[in-house]
Amino acid sequence: MLLSHYLLIILLKSLVAKKIFSPENTLVFGPGLNVDNVLPGRYFYIQAVDNKGKNYTESLGEKYFQVKFQTVGDERRVRVQIQILDRNDGSYIVRYRFYQTYDAIKIEVKRQDTHVAKSPYILKGLVYHEQCYCPEYDTDKWIETMKCPTTYDQINNDLKPFPKINFDDIHEDIIKSFGKNHAICHYSVINNQVYRKCYGEHVGFAIFMDAWLLSLARKVRLPDMEFFSNLGDWPLSRKGRELYPIMSWCGSDDTNDIVMPTYDLTESTLETMGRVSLDMQSVQGKTGPHWKKKIAKGFFRGRDSRQERLDLTILGRNNTDLFDVALTNFFFFPYDEKLYGSKNQRVSFFDFFKYKYQLNIDGTVAAYRLPYLLVGDSVVLKQDSKYYEHFYHDLQPMKHYIPLKHGLSDVKEKIMWAKENDKIVKAIGRAGQLYARDNLMADRLFCYSYILFKEYASRLTSVPKIRRDQEHIKQPEGRESECNCERKASKPKTHGTTSSNNRQEL
Repeated sequence: MLLSHYLLIILLKSLVAKKIFSPENTLVFGPGLNVDNVLPGRYFYIQAVDNKGKNYTESLGEKYFQVKFQTVGDERRVRVQIQILDRNDGSYIVRYRFYQTYDAIKIEVKRQDTHVAKSPYILKGLVYHEQCYCPEYDTDKWIETMKCPTTYDQINNDLKPFPKINFDDIHEDIIKSFGKNHAICHYSVINNQVYRKCYGEHVGFAIFMDAWLLSLARKVRLPDMEFFSNLGDWPLSRKGRELYPIMSWCGSDDTNDIVMPTYDLTESTLETMGRVSLDMQSVQGKTGPHWKKKIAKGFFRGRDSRQERLDLTILGRNNTDLFDVALTNFFFFPYDEKLYGSKNQRVSFFDFFKYKYQLNIDGTVAAYRLPYLLVGDSVVLKQDSKYYEHFYHDLQPMKHYIPLKHGLSDVKEKIMWAKENDKIVKAIGRAGQLYARDNLMADRLFCYSYILFKEYASRLTSVPKIRRDQEHIKQPEGRESECNCERKASKPKTHGTTSSNNRQEL
């Protein structure tokens, strides 16, 4: 009798302690629930919560939630692509991409037949798709809607050497200095229309800058401005020489280039749920096994674009208990199979996260894979470098990543330390992941670019203009639906001309 009573108590305690999913407590939030937050791929989050009000920290299953879109007032089919990405920590990204404009949209988030959180959610008013040219002329409203920071330290530092910019004075000098041996483009943005002329032999990367500017111009009215964009890897405006304001994808300690989000990040943002498979959201849905099941080795794959990569490969081949490293292609250095092993050891990027320790080593300049490594579920060991992307100076060593000396003389020691300090290392990896989630998603990239252009344009003392031989880079043709733009606010006066009929052209 006593035994039966004891077993009953144990059973009751186990039932009380058992987590039960709570649709009411679960959280649904994010920019994709705001009708005015127009992104190539809109997105919002689901955070699963139990009956005790505690967040789940492990996956409930890839297909645990169901999401449905429909027009308001009827059951018409919505032309939308939807993906639910399981982040394996109790949270999910729901991302979607429209292919036409709608008057209003209802979003249902369910667990089986039960609505979750405050579902259904209604996007009231016109819901614009990515190709819709419908800029918000009230730029302060756009900044507020996007929840953009009002300033960025990196932008302030980059623009500090340029309190006043007379573009008329420097235009020809920049072309003479960089237009022959480098690839640069001169952009003019007048009345929210984009014009450019490129200089140099290899200017194909202008397509990335074109696409980003056009996409931003569809969302918010850009200031009238002129600037030069560097299409190459290496920053151009060297300290100690003539000071020129040139926008680049990569900065360095010995140059004064103004740093933008890289073409890799911007392209993957524009092509979300399109022709690219790797982007800041897709990585979060494929972060490999849980931390305890990851392989405790330093991992690297990449081409031979820097001596340190070759040295790392040799070290790794002699210490296979600590490293899984290999070079995937040879272009800069002679190939020696005895030293470096086979060069056909490519690995899908999503399989990187089978390993705990991701080695981020410079290529020709900064390795543009760092955002994707941070947002995964491993920890980054980053080489000390003079090169940086637009966000690098926000990162703190031993908080967001584990630092490595430039020559990698301490890489073996750091891997051994990581293996002995698993809890600390896991926390560093998590902090880096949270930074990337908060600061490197699509909406943050548009914010950074707009604030950069706004601050840059405010420093122009010359009147922005369309210059001789600049080509008008038009918005994409063949849109799949009419835009039906309702934003009819009068265009504000801006620095420069305000009408395409009276624009200045030289």
